[in-house]
Amino acid sequence: MTSRRKRSSCRPSTATGELVLLSGALMLAAVSCSAAAEPHLDDEAAGGGKTGQEQLDGFEPGSGGGAASDCVIGGASEDRDKDGFTPAQGDCNDCDPSVNPGAIEVPTAQGGHPADENCDGQTDEALPGCDGGLALESGAALQGARAADVCFQRDVAGKRYGLIDARYVRADGSMFSPGPQVGILPGFGDNVTPRNGERLLALSTGRARLPGHIDACLAITCEASGLGKAPAGFPQDVPNCAGSKEINDDIALQIDLRAPTNATGYSFAFSFYTHEYPEFVCSSYNDQFIALVGPPPAGSMNGNICFDGNSNPVSVNIAFFEVCEGCQDGTAPLIGTGFDTLGNGIGDAGATGWLETKAPVKGGELLSIRFAIWDTGDNALDSTVLIDDFKWLATTGTSVEVGTKPVPK
Repeated sequence: MTSRRKRSSCRPSTATGELVLLSGALMLAAVSCSAAAEPHLDDEAAGGGKTGQEQLDGFEPGSGGGAASDCVIGGASEDRDKDGFTPAQGDCNDCDPSVNPGAIEVPTAQGGHPADENCDGQTDEALPGCDGGLALESGAALQGARAADVCFQRDVAGKRYGLIDARYVRADGSMFSPGPQVGILPGFGDNVTPRNGERLLALSTGRARLPGHIDACLAITCEASGLGKAPAGFPQDVPNCAGSKEINDDIALQIDLRAPTNATGYSFAFSFYTHEYPEFVCSSYNDQFIALVGPPPAGSMNGNICFDGNSNPVSVNIAFFEVCEGCQDGTAPLIGTGFDTLGNGIGDAGATGWLETKAPVKGGELLSIRFAIWDTGDNALDSTVLIDDFKWLATTGTSVEVGTKPVPK
């Protein structure tokens, strides 16, 4: 174990750590033909490399503006509600821009009436999973995305939404082949299971493996990708705790997506583990995880959408660090992960537990998300992040705001 650092006694308070997020259940979109603004789609603004536009030919979704409340369905080739689909292309209600083959099903609100938003002849059906049968050591980025439940969802008449493209990169977006820094796991240790489906994605500054796996790291430090280059604005300093600007062993998964035509946001779950805890709270060695979105949504910090109510990025300094010896959530999520036995054992590591991040999106919008993790200040004491349960949100009457909070127990 390295001897380069001293234990710090400071620890962030959890009292103000939680952002106020979207409240209320998902609501059923009402049939309407009222006018709405045309969404702006800018392929170049999707961020960080190619967007897979060659797979999107012919998809130019409109906004959803209808003619009037007395809308009359037009001809088979006429798009009355300007949602990008005509009746001939499968639009089963051309008077409602939230109903078409590029939409996502919205769970029926209590007391409401079921509707078929995606025009497939069913109501309220769940999206099929896409993470079954994936191999631990797969280096295919599309499979890594699927492990996090980021799925290709529909392609109707050449019009596609959901996952478009994926690639493994360094933190600055440069292409990279990650090797064992990436793992597709059926669980993490003895007590942590996927939030959804059969697999979860792990990204690590060392090895995304469990004890007993081939290529597992049998120490608290395993060198990986070497000296890296951080995105602009990172590593982010924690208030009153200046950090280093050097990063090492960085790895990222970048995904390109097109939102469903009726989507208002998206969410995903993650859990951050590190050997930096508790010795290096409020030190220059603040290993970090970010989710960098392009184009940046309102409320993000330099494009990052994962931080607590005190603007602390995901590191040992985040207010949600509650898996450790003496912490609120105890040590059960550490058992069997290697974070419980390496170094000085169970008291020499910690984690956040499952957190959920939400962010807004416009219907039909192209966007990219870069999930990145790195060692800050040196290449010692590895950290790992688990990512799972990506899903689209479609709400009415309530906007989705950027924010992160603990997943309800």
